[in-house]
Amino acid sequence: MSTLLFRIGRFAALHPGRMIGLWLVVAALVVVTSGAWGAELDDEFSVPGVDSQIATELLSDAGNDRAGLTASVVVASPDGSSTTLSDPSKSAAIDDLRSDLESLDSVVGVAPTQISPDGRVGLLTIQYPILEELDASDVDRLIEVVEGTDAGDAIDVEVGGDLLQAFDDGGGDGAEMIGLAVAVIVLLVAFGSVIAMGLPIGMALAGLALGVSAMALVAHLIEVPSWAPQMGTMIGLGVGIDYALFVVTRHRENLADGRSIVDAAAHANATAGHSVVFAGGTVVIAILGLAFAGVPFMTAAGVATSVIVAVMVIASVTLLPALLGLVGHRIDRWSVRRQSNRTDAGRAAVGTGWQRWGEHVSRHAAGYAVGVTALLLALTAPVLALQLGFPDAGSLPDSRTERRAYDLVADGFGPGANGPLVVAVDLGQSSESVDPAVVDVDAATSLVDDLSAAIAADSGVASVAPAEVDLDAGVATIMAFPSTAPQDDATYETVQRLRADVIPAALAGGEAGASGSTVSAHVGGQTATFGDVADRVGDRLLLFISAVVALSFLLLTVVFRSILVAAKAALLNLLSIGAAYGVLVAVFQWGWGMSLFGLESTVPIVSFIPMFMFAVLFGLSMDYEVFLLSRVREEYRATGDNDRSVIHGIAVSARVITSAALIMISVFGGFVLGEDPILKMMGLGLATAILVDATIVRLVLVPATMTLLGDRNWWLPGWLDRVLPHVDVDGPVATSPAGANDAARPDRELVDA
Repeated sequence: MSTLLFRIGRFAALHPGRMIGLWLVVAALVVVTSGAWGAELDDEFSVPGVDSQIATELLSDAGNDRAGLTASVVVASPDGSSTTLSDPSKSAAIDDLRSDLESLDSVVGVAPTQISPDGRVGLLTIQYPILEELDASDVDRLIEVVEGTDAGDAIDVEVGGDLLQAFDDGGGDGAEMIGLAVAVIVLLVAFGSVIAMGLPIGMALAGLALGVSAMALVAHLIEVPSWAPQMGTMIGLGVGIDYALFVVTRHRENLADGRSIVDAAAHANATAGHSVVFAGGTVVIAILGLAFAGVPFMTAAGVATSVIVAVMVIASVTLLPALLGLVGHRIDRWSVRRQSNRTDAGRAAVGTGWQRWGEHVSRHAAGYAVGVTALLLALTAPVLALQLGFPDAGSLPDSRTERRAYDLVADGFGPGANGPLVVAVDLGQSSESVDPAVVDVDAATSLVDDLSAAIAADSGVASVAPAEVDLDAGVATIMAFPSTAPQDDATYETVQRLRADVIPAALAGGEAGASGSTVSAHVGGQTATFGDVADRVGDRLLLFISAVVALSFLLLTVVFRSILVAAKAALLNLLSIGAAYGVLVAVFQWGWGMSLFGLESTVPIVSFIPMFMFAVLFGLSMDYEVFLLSRVREEYRATGDNDRSVIHGIAVSARVITSAALIMISVFGGFVLGEDPILKMMGLGLATAILVDATIVRLVLVPATMTLLGDRNWWLPGWLDRVLPHVDVDGPVATSPAGANDAARPDRELVDA
């Protein structure tokens, strides 16, 4: 691999125009092809095999409108008004609004207006078809009608519901720009040069543009959710700048050692580029492992994100060497700090301050190992209270109409009105052998009535709407309104109780269909679906984590030829990610410091975030692990002195690792400033894990434990050494004299470093 990367880096640096031109051609082809033939991104939220999905499919197959999405238009008497909605002026305004809503494209129908017991809140529920038949323009038209309501001061109008949540962009627009601005500052400080700073930024933006543009093409192969590009931007921008930082840093060190421009770029590509390929490949493999969750939209998001990461890796080892060859020695131009000469600029990454820190940690290794481990365990402890779920509109800020609509509905009709359960009843006519003409209508109606009564009698149900029975389709629909809010634990407990106890008991009394047919009922609706996703992910999370940790152990054992180094790295990865989980629980579930992050209320941890975070962070932590340990291993192979090697590894790599971490933290942290609690959660979790991993773990716990282990760090049984394949991260590199004529150097001069 290193030989190949050396040749690619050498060619790109020798012929930068050709490589950059090739990238421009590929980018143009992708953009044009995506625009002309790209598929639409999809927001299907299906989870095969769970009860809520069976309910949705049953209603959809029967052509029942309840299979689709709903929007809630809430009308209310303004604060301070002494009249109720029965006032003639208010009633007229509501009737006009209702007429406008019914005329909207895609609207299936508008349910009769519900008025709260106190007469001050009204609810118009708009039925839409299934998600696949809708797009964001339906939300725009609905908002336009609501905002154009000509009611004067008669009524207040707000809008919410499933439709808006399905096409919510997360309110994260511009968040990546905040992270990018901080990344520019960090790179300026790290490199001290505008040109050197611009290379990682330019490469990352080019790779991101190509990767995001490719989403529409990927959508031909798998249904990519509309929010995947934003998630991919968050991950791709961070890893792209990080990968470029590693390669540019190594290139400048090579220049400082007296190598020629082409040789320096090729050598950086063969060493740092090899680490980038290894780490990036690990990120891709880990994210693709999300398919194990059995949740299609997570799998699709993982594939989309993996495409962006793969593009960043390719850009780092092809486009970046071309840019390095193009700028040549001008890489240190436009300096923002005084430098005595180019050599000093290139060697700035090796800091005596970090060497003193490494020596300090080595002298107090036992104390740091115990203290930091205790700190990480304390940060991880809240994970024991982890509650998976999905935030509802009640967690949005008051500035959002969805939040105001949510509050009005809860105040007027009870908290459960924001998350109704849709019970789909199969009356036993799904079999082709059953003739609808011989169905006992009275028995079917009676059984549905009994089932409605049993559901209404449950302690977790506040009310049940009259059942809708469609004998031609053989399906009945019962709308049940829980007594608790959608994200409340008690609500999903009600769902599980209805499925396990209430519905089976009610159906046990008889059958409504023809002889041989059976009746079944399934609890669906958005609240039940989110609960089912949380259950599915929760059941597989520990097994997924175990598989990823085992993979990391195997990969690191192969790369560094050491069992203890690999075991230590896998364990420390668990601690850093566990600490991030703990912070999420403390902030989002317990409300610690939630006002600092713009949260309105506590929310459960979004069901898919822990698994997605683990997949991403596992790969990202490998970046720092490989970068640090490869430097330690280089020195150990040269000197055989473990303590000296650890100190040298810290001195050489600490500045780059901290700079890379600051960039990652700034990119991820920018998303915390958005309005969507899901993006806040992902951003805070990723930023926290990177902060812990790149500082507490890599620069304190890793050197402390490696010092305590001594030469045992590099122990590998002989039989295992013979079995494992040999993959050298630093691989074969050019060892020809510094500054020699690059054009005359043959590839056969590549030897093992």
